[in-house]
Amino acid sequence: MTLPIWIGGLIGLLIGGWRGALAGAFIGFFFSRIIPLIVVRMAVGNVSQLQQQFLDSTFAVMGAISKADGQVSTAEIRAAEAMFDQLRLSGAAREAAIASFNRGKAPGFDLDAEVARFVAAARGQRMLHQMFLQMQIASLSADGQVHPAEHAMLLRVARGLGLSEAELRMLESMLRGGGTAGGAGGGRYESAASRASALDDAYRVLGVASTASDAELKRAYRKLMSENHPDKLASRGLPESMREMAEQKTRAITAAYDLIEKSRAASRT
Repeated sequence: MTLPIWIGGLIGLLIGGWRGALAGAFIGFFFSRIIPLIVVRMAVGNVSQLQQQFLDSTFAVMGAISKADGQVSTAEIRAAEAMFDQLRLSGAAREAAIASFNRGKAPGFDLDAEVARFVAAARGQRMLHQMFLQMQIASLSADGQVHPAEHAMLLRVARGLGLSEAELRMLESMLRGGGTAGGAGGGRYESAASRASALDDAYRVLGVASTASDAELKRAYRKLMSENHPDKLASRGLPESMREMAEQKTRAITAAYDLIEKSRAASRT
């Protein structure tokens, strides 16, 4: 017999004799067994709703941003379809994503209300806000061109999510390669300028100044890796289909950290 049942039975016995003891024990059982089950079911339901809202709002906002310059190009449609493939969306899930994208690019779409709807569902989970923005940046960057109107809308979305312009630049730096040369994970630098640019991106990814100490650098790295762990994000509502994107983000963080460490080690020799 668990502690809540013992306590409930004892209180019932003191108040109402053996009948009270039975009633108290039942109440104790209810709180020790039934309530936790209800809480777990509610939590699972909330996560499922958040995952659906994440995908619905992601593709609706993506549709709106793709039309920010006045038209949705063939390249932007291909980029959205590539995102569907990357997330392994098929059947009803793919149809729902297409419907959301079309809803976003339709006249009268309320961008700010859509972002606010996602923010309310995410309940202040900043890492999910960043993943949401990362999806938008990845889609825009797919064709290698970002129209000024699209970037302005991207910044508007970031602010609606409660994210700063610095965080937007950090995510953009990750998608340029996470601080690695050419955005491809290493290799020879083409020039001193490209090396300096990659290093600047690496510091932006980690969110520290180039003057940060080695200890500060390591703390920032560990904090980001902890916050962005795919399992942790999944438990907070990130759809399983987005795990690969979450893993790409942690690889970008590690690549940025490694690049800075190598640069610092080279400067000391």
